[in-house]
Amino acid sequence: MNTLTSLTAAALREAAAIKDKIDELGSQLGKILGGDSPKPSAAAGKKTGKRGRRKMSAASRARMAAAQKARWAKAKNKTVAVKTAVNGAKKKRTMSPEGRARIAAAQRARWAKKKA
Repeated sequence: MNTLTSLTAAALREAAAIKDKIDELGSQLGKILGGDSPKPSAAAGKKTGKRGRRKMSAASRARMAAAQKARWAKAKNKTVAVKTAVNGAKKKRTMSPEGRARIAAAQRARWAKKKA
């Protein structure tokens, strides 16, 4: 049985009066504290802060989509050619041993000059 249908008119009037009193006290509290306080009846059980949507770049969405397609392909034991976000997969840049040796030598020379 629905609780609203079992209430009498007098009980509904009393409930409305109590709700009005709560709203009035909430507005008085807001005036005392120097700001608008949320109405207790409206905020009961709800979060008052509204969270906006997160912004995501198209490249990020494309990477996420590619990763999800790869996961589905792996789960289905299929091999699917998946495009990456920016014109094919970028290789990780590596340094040649000669370049690394030049940088290390230059750093050793800087330290020797500073210590001298």
